[in-house]
Amino acid sequence: MSRYPKSLLLSALLALSTLVSGLGTSCSAPLGSGTAAPSDPYWLQTVKHQGTSAFNSDPSSYQVFRNVKDFGAKGDGVTDDTAAIKHGMSGRSYHEIACLPSDRTYLVSSAIDTYYYTQMIGDAKKPPTLLASSSFNGFAVIDADPYIPNGWGAQWFSNQNNFYRSIRNLIIDLRQIPASTSAVGLHWQVSQGTSLINIVVEMSTASNNNHQGMFMENGSGGFMGDIVFNGGKYGIQVGNQQFTVRNLTVNNAATAVSGIWNWGFTFQGVTINNCQLGFDLTTGGTTTSNQTVGSEAIIDAVVTNTPIFIRSSVASNGQLAGSLVLNNIKLNNVPTAVGVAGGTTVLAGGTTTIASWGQGNVYSGTSGSKTFVQGNIVSANKPSVLLDSAGRIFEKAHPQYASYAASQFISVKSQGAKGDGHTDDTTAIQNVLNEACFYAGCKIIFFDAGTYYVTDTITIPAGTQIVGEAWSVIMAGGSAFSDQNNPRAVIQAGAANSQAPGAIMIEWNVHDPSGQQAAAGMWDSHIRLGGAAGTNMQSSECPSGSVNSSCQAAFLGIYLTSGSSAYLEGTWIWTADHDLDTYSSSDISIFTGRGILSESQGPVWLIGTSEHAALYQYSLVNAQNHYIGFAQTETPYYQPSPPAPAPYNTVPSFNDPAFSSSINMAWGMYIQSSNNIIIFGAGFYSFFQNYNQDCLTTNACQTQIFNIDSTSNVVAYSVSTIATTYQLSVSQNGVIRSSDNADGFQDTFTAWSN
Repeated sequence: MSRYPKSLLLSALLALSTLVSGLGTSCSAPLGSGTAAPSDPYWLQTVKHQGTSAFNSDPSSYQVFRNVKDFGAKGDGVTDDTAAIKHGMSGRSYHEIACLPSDRTYLVSSAIDTYYYTQMIGDAKKPPTLLASSSFNGFAVIDADPYIPNGWGAQWFSNQNNFYRSIRNLIIDLRQIPASTSAVGLHWQVSQGTSLINIVVEMSTASNNNHQGMFMENGSGGFMGDIVFNGGKYGIQVGNQQFTVRNLTVNNAATAVSGIWNWGFTFQGVTINNCQLGFDLTTGGTTTSNQTVGSEAIIDAVVTNTPIFIRSSVASNGQLAGSLVLNNIKLNNVPTAVGVAGGTTVLAGGTTTIASWGQGNVYSGTSGSKTFVQGNIVSANKPSVLLDSAGRIFEKAHPQYASYAASQFISVKSQGAKGDGHTDDTTAIQNVLNEACFYAGCKIIFFDAGTYYVTDTITIPAGTQIVGEAWSVIMAGGSAFSDQNNPRAVIQAGAANSQAPGAIMIEWNVHDPSGQQAAAGMWDSHIRLGGAAGTNMQSSECPSGSVNSSCQAAFLGIYLTSGSSAYLEGTWIWTADHDLDTYSSSDISIFTGRGILSESQGPVWLIGTSEHAALYQYSLVNAQNHYIGFAQTETPYYQPSPPAPAPYNTVPSFNDPAFSSSINMAWGMYIQSSNNIIIFGAGFYSFFQNYNQDCLTTNACQTQIFNIDSTSNVVAYSVSTIATTYQLSVSQNGVIRSSDNADGFQDTFTAWSN
């Protein structure tokens, strides 16, 4: 096997278009709609399962896909299925799916704990129910980071490293638990690379009940979407560094959202019905020891029959005390839009629409003078291509192909790919994707769980739909990808539009067909660069503090070319700073040149993160019509030793930013000659200088981190930074000083526009 370093693409779902531009030779018609009968089980339950965990000590015997019924679960709502479900999830290895078959009720009496790299998936057609028994004994029905008994607060996992977990298509029912008893549906203390999708939590609606749908007290997330909470004391009670929450519905709760603390949350698409309080936010903290809610950015909400929409715990008193941004908020019988605990009304409600309102420090242009605002703020121009028919930011749920039959999927393993992490699967995969293998456009390509080693570019034709079984991995390596002076694509989505060299991990050339918004998209898919078994870039090869050419993982993460469009949801591009697949999780030094480069004319929706690249995490050049949800970045821990761009070079053809002795660390975001860019929540963090955190004490690990040139048209809301002298620069000249915006461990400004 080659000893070249290898980089990983972890894919749950990739859809390049529902309109097929070319059919395989055995196809008589495009895929079209699903053919599953209403009574058929969900295709994932019945498709042939031949997935493997490539780097398990015994891959041939390790079971990846696990139907809990095969482990003794009855699903009759009477039998206690706790032990059977736990048995089905007890493998603790590299890939695992726990499948709960359709529309059944599984009685549980204690917490179901989740493990690293595990997905719990219910039937998307008829989601099953986890029913907590009346005598339930546990912290939560599903617990992503259990507390160790008698451990003085110790937990199973480090909360900020609690990666790669997913739960979807489940109903959690707490209503058999007495209303006066504390009960939690989900303890979701997680980090990046995690997702909750299509979840419903049912709770008591009795007065003064003690049920809550979700409790999250720490972590570094993350994405969740299409989630519903009915009843309860709290729909969700959350504290986390950052999160993006899309399509949240809370009905009949005392408080829909309780905010404990954060550096920044973005809520996109919120529905609140018949609650006493919409968002109850702990605010006012301006120091690390008194961390409260840093920023709350809410866009496209409908709130009905709820006395108070937003309530902060303390008044702002004319200075920043938790940034708040409200955009396109429709209130129906909501007397107070924004208030303070104790009764003060900041913004009256009623039946009305709030177009663009903010609380906090607002800036414009090159002026570093702040204006504290509790009122209307700049309203970003929203190009129609980014909006749905109701004028909201377009959103698209993770496709699950619930109406499709198992026969409409074709397995890459059944067509000759091995997925064992060693065999070169380039040809086998390409054959499945191209017309020579007959399947393009009339089958959904199914990547069985496994690690598929490729040594040359994989070209995915427009019209292809791909779904992974359990974050199936494409691992790139070999001489074709070893020359940073001649970068080439690992995955080329759609035909290339020019002879420009491709992005190293994904070159995205495909565009939505007319009338099919977000047909070209990727959901719950991640790029991991080093720090994993099989990459040849773990702690033994790339120890912390080393600068090893064999530890250069990639030239660029994702390249959105000028003719492309993209909907990327829950996409995390992570250059590993520690070794996930060793017990000690040792720090490591891995190098990636660039995170995401977009030259797209749009529309582009980005809901994801990009971390630890040498030059930048996000670069927008000649780009247009972008909506960016919470964008979270971290500067590489090793910088400035070596200083940026080392160990890479700047490449003019990729419009790389210039570096100097005073600007020698990676940019979180760098925008050039771009228009109609909306940033709705961001966190740009710098924690280290050469793995040392002394710079945190002076809040000066880095001078500049977020740059916009003078010609670009950008509006940025709710931006938090950590340990940077300037939060925002124009043409590499610092404008917004962090010292003016202390907001806890982070510094926050509410809005900037030019």
